[in-house]
Amino acid sequence: MAAFTEAGLAVSPHKVGPDYIDPGYHSLATGRPGRNLDAYLCGPDLIGPLFAHGAAGCDLAVVEGVMGLYDGASGQGELASTAHVAKLLRAPVVLVVDASSQSRSVAALVHGFASWDPGVRVGGVILNKVGSPRHEELLREALDSSGVPVLGALRRVPQVRAPSRHLGLVPVAERRAEALEAVAALASQVREGCDLEAVLALARGAAPLSGAGWEPCGAFPSPAPSRNRGLRPRAPESALRASSSNAGRAEISTPDRQQSQERPVVAMAGGAAFSFSYAEHAELLTAAGADVVTFDPLRDEELPPGTRGLVIGGGFPEVYAPELSANEPLRKAVAELAASGAPVAAECAGLLYLARELDGKPMCGVLDAAASMSERLTLGYREAVAVSDSVLAEAGTRMRGHEFHRTVVEPGAGAAPAWGLHAPERRVEGFVQQGVHASYLHTHWAAEPGIARRFVERCKA
Repeated sequence: MAAFTEAGLAVSPHKVGPDYIDPGYHSLATGRPGRNLDAYLCGPDLIGPLFAHGAAGCDLAVVEGVMGLYDGASGQGELASTAHVAKLLRAPVVLVVDASSQSRSVAALVHGFASWDPGVRVGGVILNKVGSPRHEELLREALDSSGVPVLGALRRVPQVRAPSRHLGLVPVAERRAEALEAVAALASQVREGCDLEAVLALARGAAPLSGAGWEPCGAFPSPAPSRNRGLRPRAPESALRASSSNAGRAEISTPDRQQSQERPVVAMAGGAAFSFSYAEHAELLTAAGADVVTFDPLRDEELPPGTRGLVIGGGFPEVYAPELSANEPLRKAVAELAASGAPVAAECAGLLYLARELDGKPMCGVLDAAASMSERLTLGYREAVAVSDSVLAEAGTRMRGHEFHRTVVEPGAGAAPAWGLHAPERRVEGFVQQGVHASYLHTHWAAEPGIARRFVERCKA
């Protein structure tokens, strides 16, 4: 992504699956919002429209996969796998192979991936972690008869490594300078080791999406115009259109900005401690009639002026618990806003921040619950139903979400729980009280855009 961006192309970055951290690096590489394509959270029918929305006006769209090519939602076949999304987009696949400790066997591996599903077009392979020029020569010789062209070979380079901790890579928001250096090193390595023109040629061969009459709905702001100057591909039609039969699910009518009714301010937590959010959430809130203003709970001692609603997404408050606790003026402001009955949506990290304490450090005290780190990783997709009426959904609303945390909250649910989860075990979790909806469950609001409308309507009320 960075190599193509530096060459003057407008690159639209996408990530298969629910992960928040990789899109942060994508945004750093391209200057555009990193966007997720998750066929479990949003359903297969929305993959095309969400892709088209993000890629509109761009020269090239790059979609990073998740796990192995054919790994999807547990027990549900190909659902939400990289292969599934590639088929939905009718996009060719570049297979990146860890070539360390093998030579001729790489041909068998690539042949297996390329032939496993006839509906997946593996258009090329990039050899990763190549040890030496001789190693690369052996690998290329082995792949000569595979029918899959080699598009590049990348050596082991320490500068491109990114540090990890208990939930994956350290986010860009916490190491921006170092991340910029790593992305620049990656771009340099790709320019030297990969045939970018061949990759572009492969992208040009992507088939148009089915029912190509769809246009990005009025729920979202218009994207920035293309600034392509350099390696010049023709604009991929598949990045501009999707099925008209899908448009209705994603569409929200855009409010008239000239209307007399005030646009309520919705404060959205950001910064190093709260860096997990899908780009479409702020866009849907804006389209529903709100002015979204980002603030940093680590630094700002007040909520944005005129705040009528609050959204606190995911992140790493456990890493910053002392600093969050030390910002007593903001903790008090959040507690007062919640006590007033204003809408507050808190997801995972937001749940911890609203608790009475986190690892013994005082938090906002909106919820009578204590949060702490644990040894157990809670991870997976979830089927959920809203148990209580809330600012986000009516009781009985069905959603799909995911959990990803190493913390626990005691108690795990309030007198009015937020969600009933059906897998892997049946349980209730989260809190609904006054205008607060707090839960561990991450959801993608594009799957049910009525969430944003309902939240903004409550802010106006």
